[in-house]
Amino acid sequence: MIGGAGFIGSRLCEVLLTEGHFVVCIDNFLTGRKQNVDHLIERHFALVDHDVTEPLGSQLPRFDYIYNLACPASPVHYQSDRVRTALVCALGTLNTLERARADGASVFHASTSEV
Repeated sequence: MIGGAGFIGSRLCEVLLTEGHFVVCIDNFLTGRKQNVDHLIERHFALVDHDVTEPLGSQLPRFDYIYNLACPASPVHYQSDRVRTALVCALGTLNTLERARADGASVFHASTSEV
């Protein structure tokens, strides 16, 4: 789950865990909050501090599904650094797709109207 510590991502992490999935939450906490997922840490859950504008490294497990919810959605966040928002959306999507191709994973990509 890329952007898994955000409002929507953290709730999706909860649902996936309830369904019995092992979830890897990848977030750099630019707009996501660790406290959104703290209560999940003792379950089948891994929290990775990583910036999605960088490739998803080989230290991560193989993925079957990748949910990409990484995008600063609040006007306060995306207006303060428009270039960074564009990079997260463009490079983050590219890095997600490259990792999905390498793993043979399916991708769910969500974005915001700001892009």
